[in-house]
Amino acid sequence: MLIIEDKGQKEGLHILKNRYFKSHDIEVLRAPLPVGDYIIATDKVMDVIKRKTARKMELKKMDFLGTYDVSVDTKKDMQEIAGNICGKAHPRFRDECILAQNNGIKLYVLIENTDKVYSVNDVFTWHNPRVDRYNNIAYMHTLGKLLNVPLPKTKPTSGKVLAKAMLTMQLKYGVEFVFCRPEDAGAKVIELLGGSENGGE
Repeated sequence: MLIIEDKGQKEGLHILKNRYFKSHDIEVLRAPLPVGDYIIATDKVMDVIKRKTARKMELKKMDFLGTYDVSVDTKKDMQEIAGNICGKAHPRFRDECILAQNNGIKLYVLIENTDKVYSVNDVFTWHNPRVDRYNNIAYMHTLGKLLNVPLPKTKPTSGKVLAKAMLTMQLKYGVEFVFCRPEDAGAKVIELLGGSENGGE
């Protein structure tokens, strides 16, 4: 089985997934993807790579639009997805969801976490530890202490706010949020892509 990993995925930070792929004879090629971090190397995808390589041209993200219909975007933890949906990274993340929707790509966002979050329903009760830090600093400010530690302009995202935003994005853009433990991420990526867990055998 052959999959493509987005070049935007920083090498060395996805050891557990890469270990899983290697142990299940799943070959990984790296290329710039317009949507998501992982796709299956379909005939159309490989045709693009061969044609561009033959012409000695650099692969670009948009070369792959129309070549795949399922992609998995991975997030390292709950904080990353909170920033993507309710933080400064929201416009970029929203645009990726729209790009997927406009091009008929089913986008799965796989959130790896050790917070025992396994579904969007669990996100409602997820406790963001940054909220405690924010509240502690705010309380100390009211006492006239820790004034040298600036209070963030916006309060960290609560689980309830994040879960509601996720449900809204699922309905509006067709993106689907999936959750797993970091050690299960490799297998989950392959499952979501529609592959088998034994390397396509």
